[in-house]
Amino acid sequence: MSCRSQRSVNLMLVILLIAAVAIPAFGRTSGLPGASGGKSAAVSHSYSILIDLDENRLFLLDDGKLFKSYTCATGTKESPSPQGLYRIIKKSLWGEGFGGCWLGLDCPWGDYGIHGTTSPETVGSRASHGCFRLYSADCAELYSIVPLGTPVFITAGCYGAFGNGFRTIRPGMYGLDIQVIQKRLSELGFYHGDCNGRYDAAGFRAAVHHFQKAEGLAVSDKITRRAAEKMGFVMMD
Repeated sequence: MSCRSQRSVNLMLVILLIAAVAIPAFGRTSGLPGASGGKSAAVSHSYSILIDLDENRLFLLDDGKLFKSYTCATGTKESPSPQGLYRIIKKSLWGEGFGGCWLGLDCPWGDYGIHGTTSPETVGSRASHGCFRLYSADCAELYSIVPLGTPVFITAGCYGAFGNGFRTIRPGMYGLDIQVIQKRLSELGFYHGDCNGRYDAAGFRAAVHHFQKAEGLAVSDKITRRAAEKMGFVMMD
């Protein structure tokens, strides 16, 4: 199966996953105007969000079905957007570059969120510092729809946490790929610190060196594809 075909399958699985993990206590809203007698009808919604970094698109789902889609700006290569499953934990009305609205995510390695922008020409490109910029009117609409606790799944490529392929990882970097490497080294008994997705966590560098020595690899602060393969990660080209 080609990478592109596999990615399409993975995207469908992601949609199903979001539908399954949406917690009713957080993601459900009800009480839309009814059609008779001016009374409220019991209409329930379970919202979730899928962001495709390759397409620069944000998809709003309701009970796992596409409800709305928006064009967004995503992070640059130097300041990439996070990947993985998060939740909206903060909603604020902000100005000064945030287009009036902010929906913050519970990403462990930084403050990332969905917001409007005063630079609409950047929407649809990879131009942010990792956040997701919408046209301000679109962000205001999204803000009015989704509640706190809404799950947000961010994906790219067909290699899961490694996106479109493995990158050489160095100190100071951050991301989902680093978090899964931390978890793997923890499972293997080399790392005992916080799996926070940052290559500055206490003890992580020492754990990398210890693993490299154990596997007969050159000891270096860099985590290469070869080291990742030794950990059990396989990326088929």
